[in-house]
Amino acid sequence: MGTNFESCFHLCQLTQPLLKAFGYGSIVLISGLKAFPLCSTYATTKGALNQFTKMELAKDNIRANTVAPGPIKTLLLEYLIKSTAEVHKMVVAMESQMTVGRLGEPKDISTPIAFLCLPAACDASYITS
Repeated sequence: MGTNFESCFHLCQLTQPLLKAFGYGSIVLISGLKAFPLCSTYATTKGALNQFTKMELAKDNIRANTVAPGPIKTLLLEYLIKSTAEVHKMVVAMESQMTVGRLGEPKDISTPIAFLCLPAACDASYITS
């Protein structure tokens, strides 16, 4: 809970006055949409982020968005796949359900996140939550 939700909560609390004083800003959080076996606590923290992003920052010209990309092949996930047969089996099952037939790579979500971070005068100005 501390890593996935509380850290984002406190970061937003600290940055809101600074972004407001600057005149605009963008906050982008990373979340998820689906709970998997053995991951209910993790999914709960990500669900909390989904709701938290709906906070009322737009009145201060601060856009807040949550990106929920699905499973991404991170170093942590690679470690878990190698260390636990059950996780490996679960990841293989997830890959078979993915539209593109594979887990996402960090580079797959970096461009959309960068787009959301563009100044409000750019094309992302109306996208929030």
